[in-house]
Amino acid sequence: MTTAQGIRRGIVLLAHGSRDERWRQPIEAVAQRVRADDPDARVACAYMELATPDLPTAVETLIGGGATAIRVVPLFLGMGKHAREDLPLQVEALRRRWPAVGFSLARIVGEEPELVDLLARIAVKS
Repeated sequence: MTTAQGIRRGIVLLAHGSRDERWRQPIEAVAQRVRADDPDARVACAYMELATPDLPTAVETLIGGGATAIRVVPLFLGMGKHAREDLPLQVEALRRRWPAVGFSLARIVGEEPELVDLLARIAVKS
């Protein structure tokens, strides 16, 4: 999305990663949905390990495409070591590498009440 201030938003959907290519399908489906909901936003998927691209590579691609503000959305259900320790350090490194770009780090999706409600509804449906 481009705002009146000329900010072009980038969104990185960050997941753990897996060697199994099929594991990426739901992450890519979320990216497709984000693009449909906000066609002006630049959207990329990234992975902490076992898959590519990694977070710095995805961010570099978004910046190369014109993003001037990037929101990193961790698609983790729980607050593990990656979300608690590794990710804040990576985002700080991104801020140092690209000081002109605004970076924000969303809460892990598992802490979002809407997701908790959705998972509960899925669990009890017959």
